[in-house]
Amino acid sequence: MKKIILIFGVLSLLVFIRPVLGFNTNSAKTEVSAMSYDDDITVAEGFISEAFNGIKQFYQYTGFANATSGNLIMIIIGIVFIYLGIKFDYEPLLLIPIGTGVIIGNIPFVVGNQTGIYETGSVLNYLYFGVVKGVYPPLIFLGIGAMTDFSSLIANPKLMLLGAAAQIGVFATFIGALYLGFNLPEAGAIGIIGGADGPTAIFLSSKLANGINVLADGTTVKNLIGPIAIAAYSYMALVPVIQPPIMKLLTSKKERLIRMKPPRAVSQKEKMIFPVVALLLTTFISPSALPLLGMLFFGNLLKESGRTERLADTARTKLIDIVTILLGVTVGASTQADIFITKDSLMIFGLGAISFVIATMGGLLFAKFMNLFLKGDERINPLIGAAGVSAVPDSARVVHAEGLKADPRNYLLMHAMAPNVAGVIGSAIAAGIILSFLG
Repeated sequence: MKKIILIFGVLSLLVFIRPVLGFNTNSAKTEVSAMSYDDDITVAEGFISEAFNGIKQFYQYTGFANATSGNLIMIIIGIVFIYLGIKFDYEPLLLIPIGTGVIIGNIPFVVGNQTGIYETGSVLNYLYFGVVKGVYPPLIFLGIGAMTDFSSLIANPKLMLLGAAAQIGVFATFIGALYLGFNLPEAGAIGIIGGADGPTAIFLSSKLANGINVLADGTTVKNLIGPIAIAAYSYMALVPVIQPPIMKLLTSKKERLIRMKPPRAVSQKEKMIFPVVALLLTTFISPSALPLLGMLFFGNLLKESGRTERLADTARTKLIDIVTILLGVTVGASTQADIFITKDSLMIFGLGAISFVIATMGGLLFAKFMNLFLKGDERINPLIGAAGVSAVPDSARVVHAEGLKADPRNYLLMHAMAPNVAGVIGSAIAAGIILSFLG
Protein backbone atom coordinates (compact mmCIF):
# COMPACT_ATOMS: atom_id res chain seq x y z
CA MET A 1 0.00 0.00 0.00
CA LYS A 2 2.81 2.38 0.90
CA LYS A 3 4.49 1.65 -2.45
CA ILE A 4 1.31 2.45 -4.34
CA ILE A 5 0.92 5.74 -2.50
CA LEU A 6 4.56 6.59 -3.17
CA ILE A 7 4.25 5.92 -6.90
CA PHE A 8 1.05 7.92 -7.16
CA GLY A 9 2.69 10.83 -5.31
CA VAL A 10 5.65 10.89 -7.65
CA LEU A 11 3.39 10.91 -10.73
CA SER A 12 1.32 13.74 -9.22
CA LEU A 13 4.44 15.75 -8.51
CA LEU A 14 5.61 15.35 -12.12
CA VAL A 15 2.25 16.58 -13.36
CA PHE A 16 2.43 19.70 -11.20
CA ILE A 17 6.02 20.56 -12.00
CA ARG A 18 5.69 19.82 -15.73
CA PRO A 19 5.44 23.53 -16.67
CA VAL A 20 8.62 24.21 -14.70
CA LEU A 21 10.46 21.44 -16.64
CA GLY A 22 9.39 22.97 -19.90
CA PHE A 23 6.59 20.60 -20.85
CA ASN A 24 3.51 22.29 -22.27
CA THR A 25 -0.11 21.61 -21.57
CA ASN A 26 -2.28 19.74 -24.04
CA SER A 27 -3.63 22.93 -25.54
CA ALA A 28 -0.12 24.30 -26.07
CA LYS A 29 1.01 20.99 -27.60
CA THR A 30 -1.86 21.11 -30.07
CA GLU A 31 -0.89 24.63 -31.07
CA VAL A 32 2.79 23.76 -31.55
CA SER A 33 1.90 20.62 -33.42
CA ALA A 34 -0.21 22.61 -35.82
CA MET A 35 2.65 25.05 -36.39
CA SER A 36 5.50 22.53 -36.81
CA TYR A 37 3.74 19.64 -38.52
CA ASP A 38 4.93 20.59 -41.98
CA ASP A 39 8.48 21.19 -40.74
CA ASP A 40 8.61 17.74 -39.13
CA ILE A 41 7.51 16.12 -42.36
CA THR A 42 10.16 18.03 -44.31
CA VAL A 43 12.92 17.05 -41.86
CA ALA A 44 11.85 13.41 -41.90
CA GLU A 45 11.73 13.29 -45.68
CA GLY A 46 15.18 14.91 -45.90
CA PHE A 47 16.64 12.42 -43.43
CA ILE A 48 15.18 9.46 -45.31
CA SER A 49 16.45 10.84 -48.62
CA GLU A 50 19.97 11.35 -47.28
CA ALA A 51 20.01 7.89 -45.71
CA PHE A 52 18.86 6.31 -48.96
CA ASN A 53 21.46 8.22 -50.99
CA GLY A 54 24.16 7.19 -48.53
CA ILE A 55 23.20 3.53 -48.80
CA LYS A 56 23.05 3.82 -52.58
CA GLN A 57 26.49 5.44 -52.71
CA PHE A 58 27.92 2.77 -50.40
CA TYR A 59 26.51 0.06 -52.63
CA GLN A 60 28.15 1.62 -55.69
CA TYR A 61 31.53 1.21 -54.00
CA THR A 62 31.03 -2.48 -53.20
CA GLY A 63 32.01 -5.39 -55.38
CA PHE A 64 28.39 -6.45 -55.72
CA ALA A 65 27.58 -3.41 -57.85
CA ASN A 66 30.66 -3.77 -60.08
CA ALA A 67 30.89 -7.54 -60.51
CA THR A 68 30.68 -9.00 -63.99
CA SER A 69 30.13 -12.54 -65.17
CA GLY A 70 33.80 -12.61 -66.13
CA ASN A 71 34.83 -11.81 -62.56
CA LEU A 72 32.70 -14.64 -61.24
CA ILE A 73 34.15 -17.09 -63.78
CA MET A 74 37.71 -16.17 -62.84
CA ILE A 75 36.96 -16.40 -59.11
CA ILE A 76 35.62 -19.93 -59.69
CA ILE A 77 38.83 -20.77 -61.60
CA GLY A 78 40.89 -19.45 -58.68
CA ILE A 79 38.93 -21.64 -56.27
CA VAL A 80 39.48 -24.66 -58.55
CA PHE A 81 43.25 -23.99 -58.52
CA ILE A 82 43.25 -23.89 -54.74
CA TYR A 83 41.15 -27.07 -54.61
CA LEU A 84 43.53 -28.94 -56.94
CA GLY A 85 46.52 -27.85 -54.88
CA ILE A 86 44.98 -28.92 -51.57
CA LYS A 87 42.92 -31.97 -52.55
CA PHE A 88 45.20 -33.61 -55.12
CA ASP A 89 48.57 -32.09 -54.13
CA TYR A 90 49.09 -30.75 -57.67
CA GLU A 91 51.98 -28.29 -57.22
CA PRO A 92 50.38 -26.71 -54.12
CA LEU A 93 53.28 -24.27 -53.69
CA LEU A 94 52.29 -22.80 -57.06
CA LEU A 95 48.57 -23.37 -57.48
CA ILE A 96 47.51 -22.10 -54.06
CA PRO A 97 49.29 -18.70 -54.41
CA ILE A 98 48.16 -18.41 -58.04
CA GLY A 99 44.58 -19.37 -57.20
CA THR A 100 44.48 -16.85 -54.37
CA GLY A 101 45.93 -14.22 -56.71
CA VAL A 102 43.22 -14.96 -59.29
CA ILE A 103 40.57 -14.32 -56.65
CA ILE A 104 42.29 -11.11 -55.49
CA GLY A 105 42.65 -9.85 -59.05
CA ASN A 106 38.97 -10.37 -59.82
CA ILE A 107 37.38 -8.76 -56.78
CA PRO A 108 35.56 -5.82 -58.43
CA PHE A 109 36.97 -2.46 -57.41
CA VAL A 110 36.38 1.21 -58.16
CA VAL A 111 38.76 2.39 -60.86
CA GLY A 112 40.99 5.24 -59.76
CA ASN A 113 41.40 4.23 -56.12
CA GLN A 114 44.82 2.66 -56.81
CA THR A 115 43.59 -0.83 -56.06
CA GLY A 116 44.02 -2.93 -59.22
CA ILE A 117 47.27 -4.56 -60.26
CA TYR A 118 47.39 -2.49 -63.46
CA GLU A 119 46.78 0.84 -61.70
CA THR A 120 49.93 2.89 -61.28
CA GLY A 121 50.71 3.48 -57.62
CA SER A 122 48.81 0.51 -56.21
CA VAL A 123 50.57 -1.96 -53.94
CA LEU A 124 49.83 -4.84 -56.32
CA ASN A 125 51.26 -2.82 -59.20
CA TYR A 126 54.54 -2.37 -57.31
CA LEU A 127 54.72 -6.12 -56.60
CA TYR A 128 53.86 -6.85 -60.24
CA PHE A 129 56.94 -4.87 -61.26
CA GLY A 130 59.02 -7.97 -60.56
CA VAL A 131 56.99 -9.88 -63.16
CA VAL A 132 56.88 -7.16 -65.81
CA LYS A 133 60.62 -6.52 -65.60
CA GLY A 134 61.57 -10.19 -65.29
CA VAL A 135 63.05 -9.86 -61.78
CA TYR A 136 61.41 -12.88 -60.16
CA PRO A 137 62.37 -15.64 -62.67
CA PRO A 138 66.17 -15.33 -62.20
CA LEU A 139 65.69 -15.47 -58.43
CA ILE A 140 63.63 -18.63 -58.87
CA PHE A 141 66.47 -20.08 -60.98
CA LEU A 142 68.93 -19.20 -58.22
CA GLY A 143 66.91 -21.28 -55.78
CA ILE A 144 66.52 -24.14 -58.28
CA GLY A 145 70.28 -24.21 -58.81
CA ALA A 146 70.91 -24.30 -55.07
CA MET A 147 68.66 -27.34 -54.62
CA THR A 148 69.58 -29.29 -57.78
CA ASP A 149 72.05 -32.15 -57.91
CA PHE A 150 73.55 -32.45 -61.39
CA SER A 151 75.33 -35.72 -60.55
CA SER A 152 73.12 -37.90 -62.74
CA LEU A 153 73.69 -35.60 -65.73
CA ILE A 154 77.44 -35.47 -65.13
CA ALA A 155 77.57 -39.27 -64.81
CA ASN A 156 75.66 -39.86 -68.07
CA PRO A 157 76.02 -36.80 -70.33
CA LYS A 158 74.27 -38.41 -73.30
CA LEU A 159 70.97 -38.09 -71.43
CA MET A 160 71.26 -34.35 -72.03
CA LEU A 161 70.06 -35.09 -75.56
CA LEU A 162 66.67 -36.09 -74.16
CA GLY A 163 66.28 -32.67 -72.57
CA ALA A 164 67.17 -31.09 -75.90
CA ALA A 165 64.73 -33.31 -77.80
CA ALA A 166 61.86 -32.25 -75.57
CA GLN A 167 62.36 -28.66 -76.69
CA ILE A 168 60.64 -29.57 -79.94
CA GLY A 169 57.49 -28.53 -78.09
CA VAL A 170 58.77 -24.95 -77.95
CA PHE A 171 59.27 -24.59 -81.69
CA ALA A 172 56.11 -26.51 -82.59
CA THR A 173 54.10 -24.13 -80.40
CA PHE A 174 55.87 -21.14 -81.96
CA ILE A 175 54.81 -22.26 -85.42
CA GLY A 176 51.27 -22.96 -84.20
CA ALA A 177 50.99 -19.48 -82.68
CA LEU A 178 52.07 -17.89 -85.94
CA TYR A 179 49.47 -19.94 -87.79
CA LEU A 180 46.75 -18.67 -85.41
CA GLY A 181 47.61 -15.05 -86.20
CA PHE A 182 49.93 -13.96 -83.40
CA ASN A 183 52.83 -11.76 -84.47
CA LEU A 184 56.45 -12.90 -84.12
CA PRO A 185 57.22 -11.62 -80.58
CA GLU A 186 53.89 -12.89 -79.25
CA ALA A 187 54.39 -16.28 -80.91
CA GLY A 188 57.89 -16.51 -79.44
CA ALA A 189 56.60 -15.83 -75.94
CA ILE A 190 53.77 -18.35 -76.36
CA GLY A 191 56.16 -20.96 -77.76
CA ILE A 192 58.18 -21.22 -74.57
CA ILE A 193 55.16 -22.80 -72.85
CA GLY A 194 56.31 -25.96 -74.63
CA GLY A 195 59.32 -26.02 -72.32
CA ALA A 196 56.97 -26.57 -69.35
CA ASP A 197 58.96 -24.05 -67.32
CA GLY A 198 56.93 -21.33 -65.60
CA PRO A 199 59.76 -18.92 -64.66
CA THR A 200 61.23 -19.10 -68.17
CA ALA A 201 57.79 -18.46 -69.68
CA ILE A 202 57.33 -15.39 -67.47
CA PHE A 203 60.83 -14.12 -68.26
CA LEU A 204 60.38 -14.36 -72.02
CA SER A 205 56.82 -13.00 -72.09
CA SER A 206 57.93 -10.03 -69.97
CA LYS A 207 60.42 -9.20 -72.71
CA LEU A 208 58.37 -9.95 -75.82
CA ALA A 209 54.64 -9.85 -74.99
CA ASN A 210 54.35 -7.19 -72.31
CA GLY A 211 51.90 -4.78 -73.95
CA ILE A 212 54.65 -2.17 -74.26
CA ASN A 213 56.86 -3.10 -77.22
CA VAL A 214 55.97 -1.51 -80.54
CA LEU A 215 56.57 -3.33 -83.83
CA ALA A 216 58.03 -1.77 -86.95
CA ASP A 217 54.55 -1.21 -88.41
CA GLY A 218 53.47 0.69 -85.29
CA THR A 219 51.47 -2.20 -83.79
CA THR A 220 51.79 -2.63 -80.04
CA VAL A 221 52.25 -6.22 -78.90
CA LYS A 222 49.59 -7.60 -76.58
CA ASN A 223 50.11 -8.11 -72.87
CA LEU A 224 50.08 -11.91 -72.68
CA ILE A 225 52.11 -12.38 -69.49
CA GLY A 226 49.11 -13.54 -67.45
CA PRO A 227 47.71 -16.13 -69.88
CA ILE A 228 51.17 -17.50 -70.73
CA ALA A 229 52.21 -17.81 -67.07
CA ILE A 230 48.93 -19.40 -66.00
CA ALA A 231 49.07 -21.86 -68.91
CA ALA A 232 52.68 -22.82 -68.16
CA TYR A 233 52.10 -23.35 -64.45
CA SER A 234 48.79 -25.14 -65.02
CA TYR A 235 50.36 -27.75 -67.26
CA MET A 236 53.34 -28.10 -64.92
CA ALA A 237 50.88 -28.93 -62.13
CA LEU A 238 49.05 -31.41 -64.37
CA VAL A 239 52.17 -33.44 -65.20
CA PRO A 240 50.84 -36.49 -63.26
CA VAL A 241 47.66 -36.36 -65.36
CA ILE A 242 49.01 -35.56 -68.82
CA GLN A 243 52.19 -37.62 -69.11
CA PRO A 244 51.28 -41.19 -68.01
CA PRO A 245 48.82 -41.85 -70.88
CA ILE A 246 51.39 -40.63 -73.42
CA MET A 247 54.08 -42.84 -71.86
CA LYS A 248 51.88 -45.92 -72.11
CA LEU A 249 50.86 -45.09 -75.66
CA LEU A 250 54.39 -44.68 -77.02
CA THR A 251 56.26 -47.39 -75.11
CA SER A 252 55.81 -51.13 -75.02
CA LYS A 253 55.70 -53.30 -71.92
CA LYS A 254 59.12 -54.67 -72.84
CA GLU A 255 60.62 -51.18 -73.12
CA ARG A 256 59.20 -50.10 -69.78
CA LEU A 257 60.95 -53.09 -68.16
CA ILE A 258 64.43 -52.00 -69.32
CA ARG A 259 66.76 -51.64 -66.36
CA MET A 260 69.52 -49.10 -66.64
CA LYS A 261 72.84 -49.63 -64.97
CA PRO A 262 73.43 -47.50 -61.86
CA PRO A 263 75.10 -44.16 -62.63
CA ARG A 264 78.74 -43.93 -61.68
CA ALA A 265 79.81 -42.06 -58.59
CA VAL A 266 80.59 -38.41 -59.28
CA SER A 267 83.38 -36.72 -57.34
CA GLN A 268 82.95 -33.47 -55.48
CA LYS A 269 85.53 -31.86 -57.73
CA GLU A 270 83.40 -32.69 -60.79
CA LYS A 271 80.35 -31.21 -59.09
CA MET A 272 82.22 -27.96 -58.43
CA ILE A 273 83.67 -27.71 -61.93
CA PHE A 274 80.39 -28.45 -63.69
CA PRO A 275 78.50 -25.20 -62.90
CA VAL A 276 81.44 -23.07 -64.02
CA VAL A 277 81.97 -24.97 -67.28
CA ALA A 278 78.22 -25.20 -67.95
CA LEU A 279 77.81 -21.48 -67.32
CA LEU A 280 80.48 -20.61 -69.86
CA LEU A 281 79.24 -23.03 -72.53
CA THR A 282 75.53 -22.25 -72.31
CA THR A 283 75.80 -18.48 -72.03
CA PHE A 284 78.27 -18.27 -74.90
CA ILE A 285 75.74 -20.21 -76.98
CA SER A 286 72.79 -18.09 -75.81
CA PRO A 287 73.93 -14.83 -74.17
CA SER A 288 70.36 -13.55 -73.90
CA ALA A 289 69.63 -16.31 -71.39
CA LEU A 290 72.35 -15.03 -69.06
CA PRO A 291 69.97 -13.81 -66.30
CA LEU A 292 68.44 -17.30 -66.02
CA LEU A 293 71.45 -19.54 -66.65
CA GLY A 294 73.80 -17.30 -64.71
CA MET A 295 71.65 -17.50 -61.59
CA LEU A 296 70.98 -21.24 -62.07
CA PHE A 297 74.65 -22.20 -62.11
CA PHE A 298 75.57 -19.61 -59.48
CA GLY A 299 73.05 -21.22 -57.13
CA ASN A 300 74.48 -24.66 -57.90
CA LEU A 301 78.02 -23.42 -57.24
CA LEU A 302 76.89 -22.13 -53.84
CA LYS A 303 75.60 -25.63 -53.09
CA GLU A 304 78.59 -27.59 -54.32
CA SER A 305 81.47 -25.33 -53.27
CA GLY A 306 81.27 -26.49 -49.67
CA ARG A 307 82.09 -23.00 -48.41
CA THR A 308 78.81 -21.14 -48.85
CA GLU A 309 76.24 -23.46 -47.31
CA ARG A 310 74.50 -20.55 -45.54
CA LEU A 311 73.97 -18.75 -48.83
CA ALA A 312 72.85 -21.93 -50.59
CA ASP A 313 70.41 -22.69 -47.78
CA THR A 314 68.94 -19.18 -48.00
CA ALA A 315 68.60 -19.43 -51.80
CA ARG A 316 66.83 -22.81 -51.76
CA THR A 317 64.56 -22.12 -48.80
CA LYS A 318 63.72 -18.60 -47.61
CA LEU A 319 64.49 -16.68 -50.81
CA ILE A 320 62.78 -19.02 -53.25
CA ASP A 321 59.76 -19.29 -50.90
CA ILE A 322 59.38 -15.51 -50.72
CA VAL A 323 59.74 -15.08 -54.48
CA THR A 324 57.33 -17.95 -55.16
CA ILE A 325 54.70 -16.27 -52.99
CA LEU A 326 55.11 -12.89 -54.71
CA LEU A 327 55.30 -14.42 -58.18
CA GLY A 328 52.28 -16.67 -57.70
CA VAL A 329 50.01 -14.02 -56.20
CA THR A 330 50.90 -11.29 -58.70
CA VAL A 331 50.67 -13.58 -61.73
CA GLY A 332 47.28 -14.74 -60.48
CA ALA A 333 46.13 -11.19 -59.80
CA SER A 334 47.11 -10.16 -63.33
CA THR A 335 44.27 -12.30 -64.70
CA GLN A 336 41.62 -9.61 -64.40
CA ALA A 337 38.56 -10.80 -66.28
CA ASP A 338 38.49 -7.88 -68.73
CA ILE A 339 42.08 -8.68 -69.77
CA PHE A 340 42.24 -12.45 -69.32
CA ILE A 341 38.95 -13.77 -70.70
CA THR A 342 39.67 -13.30 -74.38
CA LYS A 343 39.95 -15.39 -77.50
CA ASP A 344 43.73 -15.07 -77.29
CA SER A 345 43.81 -16.63 -73.83
CA LEU A 346 41.78 -19.61 -74.99
CA MET A 347 44.11 -20.15 -77.95
CA ILE A 348 47.15 -19.90 -75.66
CA PHE A 349 45.74 -22.57 -73.35
CA GLY A 350 45.02 -24.81 -76.33
CA LEU A 351 48.51 -24.33 -77.71
CA GLY A 352 49.98 -24.97 -74.26
CA ALA A 353 48.25 -28.34 -73.98
CA ILE A 354 49.39 -29.37 -77.45
CA SER A 355 52.95 -28.20 -76.82
CA PHE A 356 53.21 -30.15 -73.59
CA VAL A 357 52.07 -33.31 -75.35
CA ILE A 358 54.55 -32.73 -78.20
CA ALA A 359 57.42 -32.09 -75.77
CA THR A 360 56.67 -35.31 -73.89
CA MET A 361 56.43 -37.25 -77.13
CA GLY A 362 59.68 -35.73 -78.37
CA GLY A 363 61.60 -36.97 -75.34
CA LEU A 364 60.04 -40.44 -75.45
CA LEU A 365 60.58 -40.97 -79.17
CA PHE A 366 64.16 -39.70 -79.08
CA ALA A 367 64.95 -42.14 -76.26
CA LYS A 368 63.64 -44.96 -78.46
CA PHE A 369 65.75 -43.62 -81.32
CA MET A 370 68.88 -43.59 -79.15
CA ASN A 371 68.30 -47.24 -78.25
CA LEU A 372 68.80 -48.15 -81.90
CA PHE A 373 72.50 -47.37 -81.40
CA LEU A 374 72.93 -48.66 -77.84
CA LYS A 375 73.51 -52.24 -76.76
CA GLY A 376 73.18 -54.24 -73.55
CA ASP A 377 73.11 -52.35 -70.28
CA GLU A 378 73.81 -49.10 -72.15
CA ARG A 379 70.22 -49.05 -73.38
CA ILE A 380 67.87 -46.39 -72.05
CA ASN A 381 64.43 -46.95 -70.56
CA PRO A 382 62.35 -44.77 -72.91
CA LEU A 383 60.19 -43.61 -70.01
CA ILE A 384 62.93 -41.25 -68.86
CA GLY A 385 62.59 -39.35 -72.13
CA ALA A 386 59.33 -37.90 -70.81
CA ALA A 387 61.35 -36.19 -68.08
CA GLY A 388 62.99 -34.02 -70.74
CA VAL A 389 60.37 -31.37 -70.08
CA SER A 390 61.67 -29.01 -67.43
CA ALA A 391 58.96 -29.51 -64.81
CA VAL A 392 61.51 -30.24 -62.06
CA PRO A 393 61.26 -32.60 -60.22
CA ASP A 394 57.64 -33.61 -60.86
CA SER A 395 58.23 -35.04 -64.29
CA ALA A 396 61.07 -37.23 -62.98
CA ARG A 397 58.80 -38.44 -60.17
CA VAL A 398 56.06 -39.35 -62.65
CA VAL A 399 58.60 -41.33 -64.71
CA HIS A 400 59.73 -43.12 -61.55
CA ALA A 401 56.14 -43.94 -60.60
CA GLU A 402 55.34 -45.34 -64.05
CA GLY A 403 58.52 -47.41 -63.98
CA LEU A 404 57.53 -48.93 -60.64
CA LYS A 405 54.13 -49.88 -62.05
CA ALA A 406 55.87 -51.90 -64.76
CA ASP A 407 58.52 -53.33 -62.42
CA PRO A 408 58.34 -52.65 -58.65
CA ARG A 409 62.13 -53.06 -58.41
CA ASN A 410 63.07 -50.73 -61.24
CA TYR A 411 64.11 -47.35 -59.79
CA LEU A 412 64.30 -44.67 -62.47
CA LEU A 413 64.30 -41.49 -60.39
CA MET A 414 68.03 -40.74 -60.52
CA HIS A 415 68.18 -41.60 -64.23
CA ALA A 416 65.15 -39.40 -64.97
CA MET A 417 66.68 -36.43 -63.14
CA ALA A 418 69.39 -36.15 -65.82
CA PRO A 419 67.03 -35.26 -68.72
CA ASN A 420 64.85 -33.33 -66.28
CA VAL A 421 67.58 -30.86 -65.29
CA ALA A 422 68.80 -30.87 -68.90
CA GLY A 423 65.29 -29.73 -69.84
CA VAL A 424 65.63 -26.75 -67.50
CA ILE A 425 68.87 -25.76 -69.17
CA GLY A 426 67.45 -26.45 -72.62
CA SER A 427 64.33 -24.32 -72.12
CA ALA A 428 66.45 -21.41 -70.87
CA ILE A 429 68.74 -21.69 -73.92
CA ALA A 430 65.71 -21.85 -76.20
CA ALA A 431 64.28 -18.73 -74.53
CA GLY A 432 67.59 -16.93 -75.03
CA ILE A 433 67.70 -17.85 -78.70
CA ILE A 434 64.14 -16.68 -79.27
CA LEU A 435 64.86 -13.44 -77.41
CA SER A 436 68.00 -12.85 -79.50
CA PHE A 437 66.03 -13.08 -82.76
CA LEU A 438 62.79 -11.39 -81.71
CA GLY A 439 63.72 -9.09 -78.82
